[in-house]
Amino acid sequence: MSKIKNKNLTPDQKNVLYNEGTEPPGSSDLNEEKREGSYHCINCNTKLFESSAKFESGTGWPSFFKSLPEVFETKTDLDIGYPRVEYHCKKCGGHHGHVFEDGPKPTGKRYCNNGICLVFKPKR
Repeated sequence: MSKIKNKNLTPDQKNVLYNEGTEPPGSSDLNEEKREGSYHCINCNTKLFESSAKFESGTGWPSFFKSLPEVFETKTDLDIGYPRVEYHCKKCGGHHGHVFEDGPKPTGKRYCNNGICLVFKPKR
């Protein structure tokens, strides 16, 4: 269960983080974000991804081929009839998305993240 850290979350953010919801594909402005920087959990501000790991997956969600070490916990999600690996912020428990094995080299991973759960911080 997610621990509430950010008291200013929107109802949609709470639904994704606490109820394992999903934002509509293509709805996040972060899909188009190209600047150098880092992506952080909207709930607890934990740094999750570097912009150098972001890629265009064509799925409609911000996607990354690598997360920072030890920032996520995973579990198997069977909600749509087949197993998927779901990941949650290790610090606050907030749901962020699913990780797949169809990403680019060097990892072959695709962290498919709900943009609504991320804060982008540009490099200064």
